[in-house]
Amino acid sequence: MTTKLKDLFYTFLNIAASTQKLGINLIRVAILIIFVWIGGLKFYNYEAEGIVPFVANSPFMSFFYTKSAPEYKEYKLKEGEFNEAKHQWHVENNTYGFSHGLGILIMGIGILTFLGIFSPKIGLVGAGLAIIMTIGTLSFLVTTPEVWVPDLGSGEHGFPLLTGAGRLVIKDTAIIAGALVVLSDCAQRILKKK
Repeated sequence: MTTKLKDLFYTFLNIAASTQKLGINLIRVAILIIFVWIGGLKFYNYEAEGIVPFVANSPFMSFFYTKSAPEYKEYKLKEGEFNEAKHQWHVENNTYGFSHGLGILIMGIGILTFLGIFSPKIGLVGAGLAIIMTIGTLSFLVTTPEVWVPDLGSGEHGFPLLTGAGRLVIKDTAIIAGALVVLSDCAQRILKKK
C-alpha cells in the first residue's frame, strides 16, 4: 500500500470513528420515527385487527382481550376490509381499546428514547422500555402460529420459513440492538456526571 493510499485510509478511519455520537443519535431518531409511526397506526382499525393473532396467542397479553384464541380466526379482516359483524366482534373483544392503549405506550417509548439526546436519564428509561417491548414482540416468534408458513401442501412450511407476520417480527432484532446501544450511551453519560 502506498503512503498516499495509506494516509487516505487512515483519514477515512478517523472520519468514521468521529461519527459514533452521530450514529447513536440517528438510532434515537430511527426509534422515534418507527415507534411514533407504528404507535400512531394503532389508532386505525386495520392495524388493531392485524395484531390480534399476536396478542390473542401471547401468554403475557391475551388477558387484554375478552375472547380466547383461536376464536379470532373466524373474524379476521383483510387490510382495508369492513364487515359489520366482524367489526362488532372486535369491539366486544376490546381489540380497538387495547390497540389504542398500546399505541400511546409505543409512541411514549419512542419519544422518551429520542429525548435521550438531551437527557441521558430520560433516554435510559426510554431505551430500557424499548428493550423490554422488543423482547415482548420477539416472543411472538414462539407464541404466534401465524409467523410460520403453514403446511398447505407445498412441502415448504414451519421453521425457518417466516410469513409476512414473522418477517415483520424478526426485524425487531435490529431495534433491540439499537436500543441496547442507546441504553449504553445513556448509562455512560450518567456515570460521567458522577
